[in-house]
Amino acid sequence: MLKLVQKFLQINRYSEIKNEFKDLFLSHPNYPSLFAITDSLDLLSIENAAIRVPKEQIVDLPANFLAYFQNELILVEKGKNDVRVTTSKKGTFKMAYEKFLLDWNGVIVAIEPNNVIARENLKIEYNWLKYSLPLFLLVGLSFFYNTYNLFSLVFLTTSILGFIVSIFIVQEKLGFKNAMISKFCNLSSNSSCSSVINANEGTESKLFNFSDLPLIFFGSSLIAVLVKPFDSAIFIGFLSMLAIPVIVSSIWIQKFEIQKWCVMCLVVSFLIFTQSAIWFASDFFTLTFTFESLFPFLFSLVLLVPIWLVTKPIIKGILKVDNSLKDLKKFKRNYSLLNFLSKKVPNTSGFDDLRGLNFGNRNAAVKLAVIISPSCGHCNTTFQEAFDLVLKFPDRIFLKVLFNINPENTDNPYKAVVERLLTINRSTPGKTVEAISDWHIKKMNLKKWLKKWHVESVSMMINQEINKQYEWCSKNNFNYTPVKIVNDKLFPNEYELNELKYFLNDYVEEIEILEKIA
Repeated sequence: MLKLVQKFLQINRYSEIKNEFKDLFLSHPNYPSLFAITDSLDLLSIENAAIRVPKEQIVDLPANFLAYFQNELILVEKGKNDVRVTTSKKGTFKMAYEKFLLDWNGVIVAIEPNNVIARENLKIEYNWLKYSLPLFLLVGLSFFYNTYNLFSLVFLTTSILGFIVSIFIVQEKLGFKNAMISKFCNLSSNSSCSSVINANEGTESKLFNFSDLPLIFFGSSLIAVLVKPFDSAIFIGFLSMLAIPVIVSSIWIQKFEIQKWCVMCLVVSFLIFTQSAIWFASDFFTLTFTFESLFPFLFSLVLLVPIWLVTKPIIKGILKVDNSLKDLKKFKRNYSLLNFLSKKVPNTSGFDDLRGLNFGNRNAAVKLAVIISPSCGHCNTTFQEAFDLVLKFPDRIFLKVLFNINPENTDNPYKAVVERLLTINRSTPGKTVEAISDWHIKKMNLKKWLKKWHVESVSMMINQEINKQYEWCSKNNFNYTPVKIVNDKLFPNEYELNELKYFLNDYVEEIEILEKIA
């Protein structure tokens, strides 16, 4: 289902946030429901709608959408005479409109296409260049110092191709998902790289498994050929010939035992068979091996094996931690837990009368208040997170910024910051955002900030407001900052304020339920 939605996002030019959607979707407490999809799209500020429409209105639907077909979520792309359907189980195929309408229940998920030109192709090209540039440099250096003939060029090419495919095999084994490779590995219903590569899961050696062998072989071959092209190619051809029984065994297992073809494994088998056939067909297979011809490959082998033995557990550990974090996120995103940890503000009387700095939609369902102090370092982070939420969800969050500072403490130099912020907000509200951003986001020093945001005088009304906010905080024993309040409840310290975005729909639903009861 995840790959299906990611493809849907890619078609609509949201490729750059596919991975962000993945994190939100997999950590959603309602995964893998339709609500988890739409809620994750909401958090990414992607306009979407999950609705049931009459079947005869299919002509008015967008060019592509997600739909429920035979109790399965599918991706539908409309054509002139038929629809192109993509499913998680059967892949992509075409279907007549009549047949589709027969088993479609009318439920769709549609999104607003991204009008910003996607940079996916540029990003892919950059990644390929970033990873392939060191290889190109090594090959160029080898050509500068060594002499290549057709025989050694063939072995250099097959070793490079084998090394690249071997990396993809290891990625599949370790659990890294690559959309391009997944498409390549699932060319037909009889092919599945994952089924073959993970066939002996749990029964393999802890040090090595079958998927490691191509990486080590082709990695060592590549280094050896780059160091000593001709002599190394002869020895590699001999080793490829010795590997023929392993290739035959692998093909036999795929055909008769697993009954699935691993396309990448077949590519590796083809490359090894090509190397052995070229070596056998040449005049070089009769040559005896010297230590000089063996040394580059053996040196490469001794170099790569320890590096891989050290690197592999580290990668596995990173993946394990990543999976644990996803489970933790799913646990934390349970609204019942948040609601349980949220405590009511002891005394809300007079809160609505406090005049702070306001941002966002006053009619929003989520009303966030942060009580901060200009001398508090943690308040900088709190304000920035709160302000970022308003910028991302301007119609769904209303932010009120209040201050907890003793008006009678004339020795506090930061009192002037609050006085001027409230004065600016009252006299020239258009400059409020810049003024508070200079202090809490840009973290301008006091002298520079006071010079930039000079005011003629601070009115008695402003001083009364500061005193009112201070007394309200004292009444609730808020002798600390920052304080985060969401809909008259203290936002739990166990959560970061930016995690509030996960619960926006839950707050709306809670308010709607309370309104119905009332």
